[in-house]
Amino acid sequence: MSKRFYITTAIDYANGSPHLGHAYEKVLTDIVARFRRLQGDEVKFLTGLDEHGQKVQMSAQKCGVEPIEVCDRLAGEFQGLCARLGISNDDYIRTTEGRHKAVVQEVLQKLYEKGEIYKAEYAGFYSPRQEQFVTEKEKVDGEWPEIFGEVEEVVETNYFFKLAQYQDWLVETIRENEAMIYPRFRAADVLQFLKEPLNDLCISRPKTRLEWGIELPFDADFVTYVWFDALTNYITAAGYGTDAFSENWPADYHVIGKDILVPPHAVYWPIMLKALGLELPRHYLVHGWWLSSGSKMSKSTGEVVDPLTLIEQFGADAFRYFVTREMNVGQDSEFSLELFMSRYNSDLANDLGNLVSRLLNMGGRYTEGKVPKATIEGEPEQALKAVWEVTKAELVPLYEGFQFHRALERIFGFISAINKYAETRAPWKLAKSEAEEDREKLETSLAVMAEALRLSMVLLTPVMPEISSKVRALIGAESFESLKGQLDWGTSLAGASLGEKAILFPRPERN
Repeated sequence: MSKRFYITTAIDYANGSPHLGHAYEKVLTDIVARFRRLQGDEVKFLTGLDEHGQKVQMSAQKCGVEPIEVCDRLAGEFQGLCARLGISNDDYIRTTEGRHKAVVQEVLQKLYEKGEIYKAEYAGFYSPRQEQFVTEKEKVDGEWPEIFGEVEEVVETNYFFKLAQYQDWLVETIRENEAMIYPRFRAADVLQFLKEPLNDLCISRPKTRLEWGIELPFDADFVTYVWFDALTNYITAAGYGTDAFSENWPADYHVIGKDILVPPHAVYWPIMLKALGLELPRHYLVHGWWLSSGSKMSKSTGEVVDPLTLIEQFGADAFRYFVTREMNVGQDSEFSLELFMSRYNSDLANDLGNLVSRLLNMGGRYTEGKVPKATIEGEPEQALKAVWEVTKAELVPLYEGFQFHRALERIFGFISAINKYAETRAPWKLAKSEAEEDREKLETSLAVMAEALRLSMVLLTPVMPEISSKVRALIGAESFESLKGQLDWGTSLAGASLGEKAILFPRPERN
């Protein structure tokens, strides 16, 4: 069997409810997965939940419950978000699952036996908030950055992974493989980090301090460091240790936020894989943050957006459209309800929603609810087709280059062109004429509007799957599973039944 296209999100941490950043990452990954399926790839799409670590244990203690109860509740919330957003993941992994624990312990044992892991005493500083050891060089103006929270001084014995010996190899690998990290400027962040000598990585926590984790197979007094556990999920789900592994691994894309590129994904993970003798992931797709008034949204500042609220009020596809249209992958982007409503009313309700409604209304009144046949090829038809040819030539390359915001701009530019065509032909005026030529123009205009709508829905499908499917059904277009032939202007809709007039994007009720 040929290798599947394997794409993953970062697994969410079981320390709080889903927010805008979680939802965006899943939508972004889902768009790539759906597009690759349309190109004929067999896709494996993974997301999941990271359930171990000190913060989970502390949350459970605070609530007076067992850690697994916290994890079960949050797993339900995150899986519910995926369902509400129409995320097409093929697998959902929880790091408390037996399949994952077995792989983590197998990996630890293998590295231990190879001499890649050793035991030593550590004296230094520890950040419970980040669940990591920190050094003096990470202070800013003599103070620990707020991201670390309360930093404590510790002296304890732990197990360490020989990270430092791979530093030169990793620098060379990143420099030679320019396509490894997208956007490319993020690779500079990694290389900048690697200018300083690496320390070996502490990959254990004593059970006297932390019990909620996967036990080391070679020392029952310790559990695994949460990042060493979490990163391994990608090979667990790929079938590590089974025949399926070669069908899935290496990952084609790890989709992650910029805040977890360095050091976990771009330093720890490739070195872990190198030490195991496994191929590295082919690419990292690194997205930016959502900002509010120029600052990152975060729970600590109270600046968070509950995506479920927006989805409930406006629908999943409207949410998917907004976050995709506004975010240039790799850059930060601003979020506000005002921006959301502007896109919703202008692009969706006015441009697309009114166009569909107008077509269905006129088809019901003038052509007995059927898509007529186009019999005229005048200047307006030629002009619209020319716009489509330019649009079509741009769309697939934009999708392949992760320029989804620009692809949506082109698609909705074409939708605006359809509206302009309708205004030019004005079928509602032609319907008042008894001239045969005007009747032909009327029928042609509705046929052209229907076909143009069909075309505009093809590459809107990865972003807005529900709306695209609904529009296609309303104009009598057949479903499709591949791009082959779908982007070519045709006449296959002639005679198809039009649906009843529908409001795709209802105006929200005023409170």
